[in-house]
Amino acid sequence: MVTFLSGGTGTPKLLSGTAGVFPPAEMTVIANTGDDIELGGLFVSPDVDTVLFERGGVLDSETWWGIEGDTHETNDFLFELAERAGLDGGPRYLPEEAQTNGREIARWRRFSGIAEFMTIGDRDRAVHLTRTSLLDEGHSLTEVTRTLAGAFGLEIDLVPMSDDPLATIVSTPDGPMHFQEFWVGHRGTPTVEGVEFRGAARTTEAVREALSEPVVVGPSNPVTSIGPIRAVEGVEERLAETPVVAVSPFIGDRVFSGPAGELLAAMGYEPSTAGVAEAYPFADAFVLDSADETDLDRPVVRTDTTIDSPADATRIARAVREALEGI
Repeated sequence: MVTFLSGGTGTPKLLSGTAGVFPPAEMTVIANTGDDIELGGLFVSPDVDTVLFERGGVLDSETWWGIEGDTHETNDFLFELAERAGLDGGPRYLPEEAQTNGREIARWRRFSGIAEFMTIGDRDRAVHLTRTSLLDEGHSLTEVTRTLAGAFGLEIDLVPMSDDPLATIVSTPDGPMHFQEFWVGHRGTPTVEGVEFRGAARTTEAVREALSEPVVVGPSNPVTSIGPIRAVEGVEERLAETPVVAVSPFIGDRVFSGPAGELLAAMGYEPSTAGVAEAYPFADAFVLDSADETDLDRPVVRTDTTIDSPADATRIARAVREALEGI
């Protein structure tokens, strides 16, 4: 058995090559939900859905979000309606008092659907409608996620990091922003002054069971993908007690993609593999790129860590298995 901690891109890319290395029936993926938002009344769980769609064989692998070949008629008409009505586009937060009313799990991250700032396809929207309806019927996010995983034919066990609300908030000179507003709405351009994980989320039984097994931290953003998972009560302690292998999202001081460097620096870490190692004191071993000359105080397995295809991901998955066997 092995458990993967997953954000939006790095770990799902790694998962695309695990077949033949880790049996799917023996894999659990704990997905970040700090990025989740309520948009136009629908509960959207982007990092859960990236794994859901990738493992379900329908992910748009060009963008690494959404469903391949999806149409966008509802999304397009929302913009047309906003223009006709003279309404400003998003991101549009709901009023402050609404941020703590309604669905508890959606606290601190409620946005209006007017000219929605996230591009949501029509089939993708059906997933959000189903998720939201099941939540409103009283099911937990873990139960809902497993129901959707069954609908997409997943062989792995996919679970959210918690059933409680926890929101990733980025501090900027323009004020605090939910991570989706920062990254999608403003394309990651505001200066990052810090990151807050707002909420007091607890682990679920599913997460506790998963963290009793060896853990793989994929090459996802250490701050806004893995950080929220670590912020859930009890996770950090369990990571310290189980074998953990981490795949660096850097080659030396060069990040593969996204704002990981800027975010690490804002949290007081060097934006590099060395900074990731400092941020991950619980990691027992690392998988680094062959060109990464960083000298770490823990065992290292080196390989080409670029992931442009499932074959690349398989190569890295084998390095991960080697690292786990060496702990």
